[in-house]
This record gives sequence, structure tokens and C-alpha cells, in this order.
Amino acid sequence: MSTPFPFTAVVGQDDLRLALLLNAVSPAVGGVLVRGEKGTAKSTAVRALSALLPGVDVVAGCRFSCDPDSPDPTCPDGPHEPGAFESRPARMVELPVGASEDRLVGALDIERALAEGVKAFEPGLLADAHRGILYVDEVNLLHDHLVDLLLDAAAMGASYVEREGVSVRHAARFLLVGTMNPEEGELRPQLLDRFGLTVEVAASREPDQRVEVVRRRLAYDDDPAAFAARWADEEAAVRARIAAARELLPRVRLGDGPLRQIAATCAAFEVDGMRADIVMARTATALAAWAGRTDVLAEDVRQAALLALPHRRRRNPFDAPGLDEDRLDETLEEFAGPEDDDEPDPGPDGPGGGGGQPAPDDGAPQGGDGAARPEEDQAGGEPEPAGADTEPQPAGADGEPQPARAGAGEQSAVRAGEPFRTKVLSVPGLGEGAAGRRSRARTEHGRTTGARRPRSTLTKLHLAATVQAAAPHQRARGRSGPGLVVRRDDLRQATREGREGNLVLFVVDASGSMAARQRMGAVKGAVLSLLLDAYQRRDKVGLVTFRGTSAEVALPPTSSVDAAAVRLESLPTGGRTPLAAGLLRAHEVLRVERLRDPARRALVVVVTDGRATGGPEPVALAGRAARLLAAAGTASVVVDCESGPVRLGLAGRLAGELDGTAVTLDELRADSIAGLVRDVQGTSRRAA
Repeated sequence: MSTPFPFTAVVGQDDLRLALLLNAVSPAVGGVLVRGEKGTAKSTAVRALSALLPGVDVVAGCRFSCDPDSPDPTCPDGPHEPGAFESRPARMVELPVGASEDRLVGALDIERALAEGVKAFEPGLLADAHRGILYVDEVNLLHDHLVDLLLDAAAMGASYVEREGVSVRHAARFLLVGTMNPEEGELRPQLLDRFGLTVEVAASREPDQRVEVVRRRLAYDDDPAAFAARWADEEAAVRARIAAARELLPRVRLGDGPLRQIAATCAAFEVDGMRADIVMARTATALAAWAGRTDVLAEDVRQAALLALPHRRRRNPFDAPGLDEDRLDETLEEFAGPEDDDEPDPGPDGPGGGGGQPAPDDGAPQGGDGAARPEEDQAGGEPEPAGADTEPQPAGADGEPQPARAGAGEQSAVRAGEPFRTKVLSVPGLGEGAAGRRSRARTEHGRTTGARRPRSTLTKLHLAATVQAAAPHQRARGRSGPGLVVRRDDLRQATREGREGNLVLFVVDASGSMAARQRMGAVKGAVLSLLLDAYQRRDKVGLVTFRGTSAEVALPPTSSVDAAAVRLESLPTGGRTPLAAGLLRAHEVLRVERLRDPARRALVVVVTDGRATGGPEPVALAGRAARLLAAAGTASVVVDCESGPVRLGLAGRLAGELDGTAVTLDELRADSIAGLVRDVQGTSRRAA
């Protein structure tokens, strides 16, 4: 077994280390979600924590790690007789992103269950993690149904496996830690809420601290055992402190004053539900125990709020997580009780221990690692060459002057209008892509539509089809009792139909004909609304823009919908309308994506007024580019942005060339009178 990097040797990252230690002291806090850019020691710190946890006593031979002092009465390996037990270190179990449901929760032997009535159960990773750590790297890339199972087990402390009337239950209490890079996509808000604490991490910008990180990492890589030995005393001290805090935790008193501050803080920041209040109370109590105190202080409440509330304040996926610390301090001061003026002894760590920060290491600069990442994704198109031929810019409907030019033929970005709920735009036919919520697809979860022979491991049994396949052979197999004689060849896999996520590629006209202030704001608001819909339906998104003389990929296909929103917000406008270039660039992006992910179907959303200018025969070129997309079987919808009393209908013609559908901005709204659902119409060739 390889030697893990010592937890106390991690440079900086104080918030991350503190959140992990608080969960080690009190697993009831509810786990940690670690958000941050790549290469910030997220995985290193989590793996290092397992070496600090106290060992556990387990019933000898129990696959479910039952405590010999209080064994689980429903343990599948039970009942356990008093007697033999064994001690072992707490486990850290890693859940791979590509894990199956059976690997996570365990699997029943369906053949034996049907033929013999025996609950032959193979434990999964939830059983392995009981009384230890379950670590999910890139939790935002995990399939939604696996995340649901995982968080349900963490909340209930037990895992349930139900298959065709046969059920198994076993204890599953663990410290849940997930890490994610927000650039690769966000978790749904209801899943974010299930993590007790969230920490934002970033690489330090201090040269001295970065030097220390490199120095320690190189020393560890050269000789892991020797490096770990140098930190053995510090590791032992933290391990002893965790054990002492666990012992002290039941005696910590959460008085009415701190409890009132917790409730007032959650109300002031308008978090949904009551989970935030409970998590804050448990976190503040763990902070006091970690600091060696039996009373919760105001600074414990403040630190608990900083760890437990930022991810619960997001009202939509485009809101940046965070907390207004000035407002937090005002709330805590306003609701401070009279007893706070005469606070108890803060304990051996002093007032700083209320925050529970781990002791700094050997003088390396601290701080900065818990701060939010600076924005790096700044979008904007190529400026037009000086003297470029541009279209006249129409005046805004409100009579306001147009935005100042950011360059020749270019105008500065305008803000997006308010987003709204859009109609469902879906790809026709039946796909087999990644699970999502947009288009019809054959999936592992959904309504049962038929049965087939299993191609590999049986995951979803179709009971009626299995019995029907086995019934004609009962006499030949010598059946004599009431049980059905079932062979492996009789088993049938249920085929299910659900929904898949698609690649939604936005092709946005940013030319001068779209540049009126009011109009472009409405267009951006519509695209922002579609992005919000894509987030909720678990799609990948991409953004192609065209203006001037060319088109560019403003955002390659990604699961990070909020990255697309950032690029959209800063999109400038101006210049001619190279519609053909935009469609051809979209075709190239889709060609590459089909090679990367052949199962994920695409939906192209062209946002334009349909005009095409610049170069020889721009309209004919745009028509040929549109027919090229249609010939590739690409489902398309054109959002018609043409306004005014006189309309040319150019967007409708473009939709015809694309073999797709045209909708106006008004029709895009879910509450318009045109209907609630609009499927992209396609040819029978595409639907096949």
C-alpha cells in the first residue's frame, strides 16, 4: 500500500482542512463538497485525512463492518453472536465516475433469488465505506441517479436494495466528501443542499507559498516514507486532537444565544428549508469541540455560516456562490444575546480556536486559498479591422442612443434581459445518449417498454418475460417442487425509455443588424433562458458567434452552463452578418463532437433575424451551409429575432433550409398561447 501524503504537510488550504477535520470530529455535519480549479490539492487532502481517523472495531467476518458493541440487527451477514472482533483502520473508499448502480449499492443474485428464494447479496461500495470515508472525485460528472442514491444513503445512514420483490438493507454511515471543478459543470441545487459544508479552493498567488508547495511535493515524490516520517509527530498530534474532540462533543452546550444567531442568519440570507439551520448548529458545536471548549461562541457561529451557507444561497445556476461577510457580521451583532457580553473561557486555543483553524505549518504563508477564483473567462469577439464595411445601426425602440463603439464596426456588450421559462425543444427520434431530461432515449431508468436478452451483466430484470421464457422447459428440466427452474439463458433484461441530455449548440448572430440596445438585450435574455433550461435538463452546451467577416467558437462544448452565460454576457456586437460562416463553424464543431461522443445527439439553436451580408452571394452561401447541416441529420431550431411592423421572414426560410423549425422570441416562452411543448420537427430519415 502506498504511503499517503501527510495531511499536516498540505500547504495553506485552511478552509479545506478545517471542513474535513470538523466532519472527522462530527460526521453528522453531513460531509464536504470541495469546489475549485484543477491542481489545488483537493484529492490529496481528502486521501490524507483517512490516516488521521481513529481505527474501528468490527465483527470478525462481517462484510458490512458491524460494530461489535452494537451490531446492526438487520445486517445481511447477521445475526451476530457476541464474541470475536477485529480492529482495523478506517477505510477510505473511492467511487469512480463511471461506476454502475450495482457497484455502488451492491447486487442481488437474481437467478438464485428466483429459483431458490435465497438473498444472495454482493455488497457494494456503500457497504465498504460504512464507518469510514466515501470519496467521490468529480462528483458533478456522476450520473444523477447515482448521486441521488449516494445522498439518500448518507442522509438515512442505510442503503436499501430492492429488486423484483427481494429487498436487502444494511447500515451505511460514512463521511461523504466530493470534489469538483466548476468549469466542468455544476451540481443541481437540491444536490448541493445535501452536502453539509462547501469549500472553495484556489491555488495561492503568493510566490513563497507556491515554492513551498513544489518543495514538499518533490520531497514526497523522491521518498514518500521518509517524507511521511518527518511529519509523523504532527500527524499524531492531529489524530489525538480529533479523538479528544470526539470525546468532548457530547458535552458541548449550544445555548439559546448562538442558536438564535444561527436561525437569524439563515433567515437573513433567505436559504431554503431548515437543513441549513441544522447543519450550522452541528458545525458550530463541532468547532467548539475542536477548540477544546464546552460552549459555542459567536465566532463558531460565524465560521459555521461561512462553511454551511454559500452554496445554499444560489437562486439559479448563474449566481456565484458566496456570502456577504459584512451582512453576516451585522446579523450576528444584531441578534447577539446579553450572555455574549460575558463569554466563557475560550479554551486552550484562545478566540482563534473558535474558528477552529488548523495550526499553521512551518511558517509558510497562509490565507488566500479559500478565496473565490478570479474570473478568467472573459469573452469577446475579434475587433473589426479599421475601416471595415459595416451595416447601419438601427436606433433603439426607446429612442436611446446606441452604445459607444468599442472599435471600428463594434459596439460594447449590452446586458441580457430577464430570463424566462422556455418551451421544451427536443430532438426527434429515440436516442441512447447520456441520461438527462430533454429528448426520448433508451436508458437504464424510466418506464419499461419491453424485454431483451442481456448483453452483459443483468441489471434490470423483466420478471414476466423471464418466467415466460422459462415456463416451456419446466418438464424437461425435471421440475418437481413449487419453485420455478430458471437457467441463465431464461433471464431477460427490461428495456426502458427515459430522457437523455443533448448537446445544445447555440449559433448567435452578433452582427450590426442585431445591435439595437433593446433588441440585443432581449436576444441575450432568450439565450440565457435557454441556457438555464439546458442546465436543468443536464445538457452539454456550446456557443458559436458570427459577425464582421467570420465566426468563432466562443465556448467549446462543455457541461459548464454558467461558463456559457459569462461568455454571452460579455459578447459585443457590430459588423456585417456572415451567416454562412456561423453555420459552417457549427457543422465543424458537431463533426468533432460526434467523434468524441457518438451517442450524444445534438440540437442546433440558431439565434438570428435571418439576414446574410458580406462577401459574394451571402444568401446562397448561407443556404448551402444550412443544407449541409440538414444532410448530416442535425436537428435545428431557428429563434427568429426579427422585429418591427414589416418582417421579411428570412429566419423562416433559413429554418426550411435547415429542415428545422422557426420560433419567434414571443413563442419561445412556455406560457405563450402557441402551446406548452414544441418538438423540433425532423425528417423520417433523422428520426430513424
